[in-house]
Amino acid sequence: MIINGGIRYCEKGITTSLRAMHVQSELIGMYNENVTGFDKIGYQRKEPVVSSFTEWIGVHGLSQTVDDNVGRISMSDNPLDLALANKGYFQIQGKDGVKLTRDGRFKIDKNGFLLNLQDENVLSNAGVPVQLPIVPEKIEDIKINSKGLVSVFNRNSNKLVKAAYIGVVDSNGIIIMDPQVKQGYNEYSNVSLQNEFIGMMPIIRNFEANRQIFMIQNQNLQKVISQLGTTS
Repeated sequence: MIINGGIRYCEKGITTSLRAMHVQSELIGMYNENVTGFDKIGYQRKEPVVSSFTEWIGVHGLSQTVDDNVGRISMSDNPLDLALANKGYFQIQGKDGVKLTRDGRFKIDKNGFLLNLQDENVLSNAGVPVQLPIVPEKIEDIKINSKGLVSVFNRNSNKLVKAAYIGVVDSNGIIIMDPQVKQGYNEYSNVSLQNEFIGMMPIIRNFEANRQIFMIQNQNLQKVISQLGTTS
């Protein structure tokens, strides 16, 4: 007994071209998002992932991964601006739960709580909001070392009073022991504009090629319809 098996797949060329252009438009959008985020503090590059079956299933075969490499670190005038010279994320208590970010632009409120720019609490490595034991008159009295230990200088006793360690975790929520916190610095994105533009060039060429094929197929279809109309 002989068993013959196989898969036959037949599809209209116009549909294939349209789906390909849709996929390439989404890819260009991902690269444009990286270009837009170039000057954003804490932004991490998104890497497009194309599955093996994208040419058949379209945009459903696309996904993204996050490039967690350290971005460009530059000095800031705000002592409460923090940057991470190592991989990891600050923990922020948001309205929808704990979220992770590399945007270390912080401030303190009148009660001594450490907040981000959206007035959300920065969490310690114990999972509770970081609160200073005393509220200093000057933010320069707040000291944060490379391990993330927050201390405040008490001018009455001329001593540093420890508050808490800022919780820096990896993408799985595990505490990082040596986050290399840099006080008075901002971390900008890890996007390289040159690489983004180079990555977009073949995608744009493929889009233009599929657009030309679509136009040719459309013209041929119009000719066929016109000829059928004249013969009838």
